[in-house]
Amino acid sequence: MSKENMIETITRISGVNPRKCMKCGKCSGACPAYDEMEYHPHQFVSMVENGRIDELMASKGIYMCLSCFACVERCPRNVEPAKLIEAVRLAVIRQQGMDRLKPETIAQMDDEQLPQQAITSAFRKYKK
Repeated sequence: MSKENMIETITRISGVNPRKCMKCGKCSGACPAYDEMEYHPHQFVSMVENGRIDELMASKGIYMCLSCFACVERCPRNVEPAKLIEAVRLAVIRQQGMDRLKPETIAQMDDEQLPQQAITSAFRKYKK
């Protein structure tokens, strides 16, 4: 997939316009996983904007994001870096061919300890 197509795919999945970022770093300053991430939230947004998505997809840092949305709360321009990180995670899953959760597999996953939100989230993440 071309660089332009990857940028379009990530921005479409996330619903985020990375060009709105003014690179103030407030999102990174609020991130509780800052020390664990290879790329910090403001760097992540810049890398998506510049088409460096392959690097992000190969990074272990995309799995360090806690999805706490502290970065979203701190952003003065409503860029929502956490949504971009989630979109890159989803792109990795789709690239690996695991982009569908079939209803018939839910019974196998059923566990009394599993919150219903997890199943709903899996449908959102794994369905096109």
